Amino acid sequence: MGANLKEVRDRISSVKSTQQITKAMKMVSAAKLRRATDAIVQMRPYANKLNDMLKNILSNIEGGANTTFGQERVVESAAVVVVTSNRGLAGAFNTNVIKSAVATIDQRFSKQRAAGKLTIVCIGKKGYEYFKKRYTDCTIVNDYVEIFSDLSFDNIAQVSQVLMDSFEEREFDAVTVSYSRFKNAGMQFAETHQFLPVEKLETSGGNKHRADYIFEPSEKELLEKLVPSILQTTFQKFLLDTHASEHGARMTAMDKATENAEELIKDMKIVYNKARQEAITKELSEIVGGAAALEG
Repeated sequence: MGANLKEVRDRISSVKSTQQITKAMKMVSAAKLRRATDAIVQMRPYANKLNDMLKNILSNIEGGANTTFGQERVVESAAVVVVTSNRGLAGAFNTNVIKSAVATIDQRFSKQRAAGKLTIVCIGKKGYEYFKKRYTDCTIVNDYVEIFSDLSFDNIAQVSQVLMDSFEEREFDAVTVSYSRFKNAGMQFAETHQFLPVEKLETSGGNKHRADYIFEPSEKELLEKLVPSILQTTFQKFLLDTHASEHGARMTAMDKATENAEELIKDMKIVYNKARQEAITKELSEIVGGAAALEG
């Protein structure tokens, strides 16, 4: 019985140590989440408005002023950008993003994969670790797994510019981005958006609304400057969303782990107290039995 009591004590001590770690990780994630939330909350309205404006412009311009970024063509080769984190312990955060990317590959790019013309661009180690083992028939790019160490516009723009250049040079005919859209600490949504070509505005009833834009100096010159800048801003939003989602998911996961540890400690204490009580009762019974034998 003494050995069992020691084993339970050791388990309680081990769980308490783990609980201290999960508490610390929750606090660290909460601090990082505040900064990440501020960044995406400030960025999102601006990026969404620019993206809507871009879709509107490309849906309504006429003539030769169009941009290659809005031109749809037969998809012979494609790229799927998968934005995950570098670390785990964030619940189902990375798994959900990967599932969204896999669903897109299966539904949209199965032919391109079969032909060996699918490229998977991994931002974050977790996505790279998954795809390098299971998608050996695809080109896996891991040049940007460490980009979360610097989420400045200039640094992220280098990645989006490579994708845009590849699209212009027809290395890719379509580019999608799988990422996690942040809502709050407890809710993140894994989504896949088409990055290139830029999607046109949806119209209903056959009536196409034409936006009345006045271009200065000219449509062509403005598009050459405006479109790349908007696309780079949109791509930065994908990464900032995912960055905030990661810390929100990890904070929630560590909070739940801390609660579970507390429940486990309570259960083990009950087991310990029962075992201890049984041991004491047994010892008392032996003493009483021994005393009765001596008196007899």
